[in-house]
Amino acid sequence: MALAAERDIVACRRLVRELTQELKFTLVDQTKMITAASELSRNAIVYGRGGVMRWEIVTQGPQTGLRLAFEDQGPGIPDTELALTDGWTSGTGMGIGLSGSRRLVNDFELRTAVGKGTCVTITRWR
Repeated sequence: MALAAERDIVACRRLVRELTQELKFTLVDQTKMITAASELSRNAIVYGRGGVMRWEIVTQGPQTGLRLAFEDQGPGIPDTELALTDGWTSGTGMGIGLSGSRRLVNDFELRTAVGKGTCVTITRWR
């Protein structure tokens, strides 16, 4: 799914809602995944100058989950430790996007390279 404008954040939220409902996530888990997806898609658009969201349904033993990857070709994140600190922002936001998203999911991976872009992959298990 392309992430280029505000309307894409809405479409991302809608898709994640549908996927979590299909997977029979609880309402709380649906909300957590939708919120994280909203934050990360907004980051890809605002800070990464656009990007894509890829999704897949994953299994691990008896568990089923939803994995989302948000990729951009933006400027990258020079200090990931700082970027994951509550309250820190590189722009005008509240500084809870990355750190808040990390708390809402079971698995969180951040890969970034200055001048090459960022990929944040999240997974929530049912």
